[in-house]
Amino acid sequence: MENYDLVVIGSGAGLNVLNTGLQMGLKCALIEDTKLGGTCLTRGCIPSKVLVHPADLIREAQHASKVGVEFRVERIDWDLIAKRMWTQIDESKEMEQGLSHVPNLKLYRGVGEFFGDYKMEVKSIDGKESFGKFKGERFVIASGSRSFIPPIDDLEEIGYVTNRSFFGEKFPAKPWNSLIIIGGGVIAAEFAHIFSAMGTDVTIVEMLPRLVATEEPEISALLEMSFGKHMTVLVNHKAVKVRKDGNLKVVVLENAKTGETKEVKGEEIFIATGRRSNADILNVEKTGVQTDKRGWITTNQYLETNKKNIWCIGDANGRYQFRHKANYEAEICNNNIFSPKEHRKSVDYSAVPWAIFTYPQIGHVGMTEKEAIEKGYEIYVAIKQYSTVAKGYAMGFSNNDDDDGFVKLVVDKSYRILGAHVVGPHAAILVQPFVYLMNSGFTCVLPESSGEEDIPKLSRACPEGGSFMPIYRSMVIHPSLNEVTGWAIGSLKPVNIKMEHHGHNHDH
Repeated sequence: MENYDLVVIGSGAGLNVLNTGLQMGLKCALIEDTKLGGTCLTRGCIPSKVLVHPADLIREAQHASKVGVEFRVERIDWDLIAKRMWTQIDESKEMEQGLSHVPNLKLYRGVGEFFGDYKMEVKSIDGKESFGKFKGERFVIASGSRSFIPPIDDLEEIGYVTNRSFFGEKFPAKPWNSLIIIGGGVIAAEFAHIFSAMGTDVTIVEMLPRLVATEEPEISALLEMSFGKHMTVLVNHKAVKVRKDGNLKVVVLENAKTGETKEVKGEEIFIATGRRSNADILNVEKTGVQTDKRGWITTNQYLETNKKNIWCIGDANGRYQFRHKANYEAEICNNNIFSPKEHRKSVDYSAVPWAIFTYPQIGHVGMTEKEAIEKGYEIYVAIKQYSTVAKGYAMGFSNNDDDDGFVKLVVDKSYRILGAHVVGPHAAILVQPFVYLMNSGFTCVLPESSGEEDIPKLSRACPEGGSFMPIYRSMVIHPSLNEVTGWAIGSLKPVNIKMEHHGHNHDH
């Protein structure tokens, strides 16, 4: 049986760790059951953005009438849009060719399954063929996640699309005439935007009371209102059954509040109800790796599983499923595998940012107002609309417009930024400076003490580390959208700040 120094399962962020192992001359194995590059490159963030940008342009053209310019979309060249998208996905072929010539590396194309302590077998997807068994000294599980398919009667028989099959065999030759999207999170919102802009009659169905439930309620409300102009939005509705009606698919919905049922019809059904772990496919329990009650692999702050010399990064550990977070973990994991134990680094998820590339765009970092209060913080909150700054007005946003974007800041009583949330044009760009601020001022630890246990951010902060004071003391380019975020601190209002009374104490 072959024995490898390092085995990496998954070719997304796992490649970062693999490259380090190869550079160190280790004998390595890489296991991948689909295209190389992981979800982000082959069936997620990158190809979807190639579709999002044309959709953005269509919506911008419609918005332009508010500033006195009338555009007409003459034609949507779906073939060109698709061609540009596939060129990104097809980069995986070049990656595979490059890796197949690397010395010290064995690329296994198939599904890895543990069958004993540090022992793995790679099989074909149907499980009928074995491509080899081996042992590994160290394993990095970067196996990603897959679409969670809800229990809906007859769904398998009638058929459906997920983000995986969409960027594969079920990619449509032209935009569907009608589409039912089941789910209301990030993937659902982006595809609803893409296809509604392309002229598809979209129905989006969400079981929860609001779309994008990870966001502030005000942001969900603005998105829902905006979506309502271009598609049918059904929140508080659960899909229970599907059937065929001629060429159309019918989804039977149950109202989560009243129990009443209704039906919606569409040419296709897109399932985007969240993600689930791949740990069950890997049989991780056979090598002694623990999972949580939802099946995600459990890791400590050093990204170690409970099993020595097995680490887990990215979607596979169930925390914040974004490629940039996986890349961050790969860097930490690299350090923790290849550096002496006293130089281990721990992960810090207090400033994980993300964006939802829908219309309007959404940017998010840190806690929501509700999360901050639940965690015991005394907070100030600010909301500042785009229309209140010159550039926002110039872009066609006026006070009381239902599409007026805004920034919402959550700040604790020491002025430390706990969260920043933006909805509107360029939200992903506007939220990013808050990520830098939330991470700033935390390097005030002398290099020679780095061998000690990692000191929590707050304990080693400079006095103004992570606060909004740098914004307060900075000039903001005028007139630019930066003023929406920069000036928001002038709108801070206490939410649950307890006033301290300085009365005289006469008991002496």
